[in-house]
Amino acid sequence: MTARTRIAVVGAGGWGTALAAHLGSLGHPVSLWGRDPVLMREIAERRANPTYLPDVTLPPPVQPTARLDQTVADSSHIVIAVPSHGLRAVVRAAAPHIPAGAILISATKGLEGGTLHRMSEVLADETGRRHAIVVLSGPSFAAEVARQQPTALVAASSDPAAVQSVQDEFRGPFLRLYGSSDVVGVEIGGALKNIIAIAAGVVESLSLGNNAVAALITRGLAEISRLACAQGGQRETLAGLSGLGDLVLTCTGALSRNRHVGIELGHGRPLPEILASMRTVAEGVRTTDAALALGAQLGVELPIAAQMAEVLSGRKTPKEAVVDLMLRPQKGEMQ
Repeated sequence: MTARTRIAVVGAGGWGTALAAHLGSLGHPVSLWGRDPVLMREIAERRANPTYLPDVTLPPPVQPTARLDQTVADSSHIVIAVPSHGLRAVVRAAAPHIPAGAILISATKGLEGGTLHRMSEVLADETGRRHAIVVLSGPSFAAEVARQQPTALVAASSDPAAVQSVQDEFRGPFLRLYGSSDVVGVEIGGALKNIIAIAAGVVESLSLGNNAVAALITRGLAEISRLACAQGGQRETLAGLSGLGDLVLTCTGALSRNRHVGIELGHGRPLPEILASMRTVAEGVRTTDAALALGAQLGVELPIAAQMAEVLSGRKTPKEAVVDLMLRPQKGEMQ
């Protein structure tokens, strides 16, 4: 690892702040950008993010700023960690200031509404396909990464040298990265696991038991794998960290935002009220309709996502959705 490598982190939410803290702890000069100047000044003064990670102290190499152009200038690696619905606009604004040869790292999970593009596709669109793009994904709660608890992630790209560079620069005593060339499989796994996690929260809140949770995770993985393979992804990728690993964590972990949404839905709270009470984004809410549209486009059935769309829209109660899933026509497990 080269300690002098300058890294930009675009997005000062929980995940962006955690990655900035990790990279700063390795000795990298890190520029951390957030759109709110007041918040960024407070982060600079406190050396902590009071909104998302108040108990995590940022190392000295991390410099918070609200200037996007300054954040990406002179950076060899640029991490994009903004919510999926805002990614295109942020990257479009940053693109003129991105240095030639910089590697772009997508740390955002989701599908773009309308275009149904994966996040790496949005990055490529807005930067003229002039940069290597690496997708960073896997089972990782931001708070645990920031507190230096052991974590393993996947770095995926069609450019092997870019994967190696990210592995070299990002690895640390508590963070291990595995390389992959299956960008599609890694991104679809990261996007759709959030939908299944909402369903897992519903199952938990209705006290339907461990059998139901296990069945949901397993059939959720089958659903994700069908869509990934239809887009050209590899089935074995979904059995790894960015598929099964991330799915299990998000469906069972207490820090999961999407699971929290499902739990509250199961308790009868309307979706707008749940979202209004959250400081962070539950990507699965936005991803559900996009995933169903992509599935329809590719001829892939997504029964769990379809039932969650009914619940999220208020067209069905959580109990009705579970009953409808259980009463679907039976078929072979591998169909």
